Amino acid sequence: MEQQKNIWYVTLLLSSVAGFCDTVTFVAADSVFSAHVTGNFIVFAYQMVKGSDAQAWVKLLTFPVFVLSVMVGGWMAARVNNRYTLLFTEGMILILSGIAFMVLTVLEMMDAYSWMLYLLAMLVVFAMGLQNAFGKLYAKETHGPTTMMTGNVTQASLDLGGLLTGGFKDAAVFLSFKKQLSTISGFLIGCLLGALLGKDYGLAAIILPGLGMVTCYKFTQSSK
Repeated sequence: MEQQKNIWYVTLLLSSVAGFCDTVTFVAADSVFSAHVTGNFIVFAYQMVKGSDAQAWVKLLTFPVFVLSVMVGGWMAARVNNRYTLLFTEGMILILSGIAFMVLTVLEMMDAYSWMLYLLAMLVVFAMGLQNAFGKLYAKETHGPTTMMTGNVTQASLDLGGLLTGGFKDAAVFLSFKKQLSTISGFLIGCLLGALLGKDYGLAAIILPGLGMVTCYKFTQSSK
């Protein structure tokens, strides 16, 4: 029972973190998607056609960074005893990236060297790659993918259809529906918070989800 509770908490946290980071980098780092990186292909294509952004190519850079991160995540998973080490590493990268943004802003280097903003955004992409790797390697630790919601929305829609036609009598389908809602709602909450804090604090806001990841690691350690 305790393990099941942990899965609910971890799912809600990870989906919130993904929505938060995805929105913060989009708002504060030149429309870069950090969690759902394939969305950057659309932004790249749009900016190229519009011809208004000389840095559009940066959107494509997120893809190899993401691939490298997932590979590193797989390498780490084969060598660590605690699977949540991936999330701890993700959290530390987010915290350090947020602190770096604050320091560089105080030193007035962010405006002088615009590439630094993209570098920090790529670190967030790398962190999200570790979370994606965690979700694939340890699928039973969450109720579904936490960084992209299309599959979860599809399953929730199928479950809702089944419940409506079956009179809400199928307990297994209802449980599946609840799981999808927890993931989707967590992502939405993260997006809203990311938009609000990203607008006011820029990439410094990613310190918050970083702390969440480190706390998650500590919690899973203490619950063993």
